Amino acid sequence: MQAFNVARQIVVFTVLCAAFLIFNTAAGLAEDTPSRPDSGLEKLVIDTASGSHEFSVEVMRTGPQRERGLMFRRYLPQDRGMLFDFGIERPIMMWMKNTYLPLDMIFIGRTGKVSGIAQDAEPLSPKIIPSGAPAYGVLEVNAGTAARIDLKIGDRVRHPMFGK
Repeated sequence: MQAFNVARQIVVFTVLCAAFLIFNTAAGLAEDTPSRPDSGLEKLVIDTASGSHEFSVEVMRTGPQRERGLMFRRYLPQDRGMLFDFGIERPIMMWMKNTYLPLDMIFIGRTGKVSGIAQDAEPLSPKIIPSGAPAYGVLEVNAGTAARIDLKIGDRVRHPMFGK
């Protein structure tokens, strides 16, 4: 009888694990699908010494949206990014838990000035990435973007979220 109960527990555990994997795999595949042009992307421009650089960004405005961010995604087009709106200028801490893409994090003050840059954040790392200075928002882009556009602290980010 005891062997039957153990076998039943193993079967239940295996079924639950399989359901968990199927659900998470399906969710991950849905996240990998590139956004359609009409899916709520917003224009953002970064002005650097090398010129103006335009991106289409998803804006994360709610707590659950900011918590999820780019987790589980495996693709981000070069001209895309994710902008996090924290609604108040303060020190910000980010991390890369469950984030498969190497990213640059650009910390931006309320007026739209770049206040910090974290380049090549390590995928899947639980390490905390601090803003260094107070920030109102964070822009995540593919790793190497900050270097490619010659981004510096003090450069300007143009988006309706800033400069109000």
